[in-house]
Amino acid sequence: MTDTSDANKERNREIARNEEAKQVTGSIRVSTWAVAVVVIIGGILFTLGLAALR
Repeated sequence: MTDTSDANKERNREIARNEEAKQVTGSIRVSTWAVAVVVIIGGILFTLGLAALR
């Protein structure tokens, strides 16, 4: 019975490691999109600002 318990614990640890890796990957993806959106909006606002000054 101890072998089964140890196997379950190791399986749960492996699942936790996989879930952590998925979360990190998802966070990086979201961050990349957020930076891209900010750069695009900033470029639009900068262009509108230049146009307004002319």
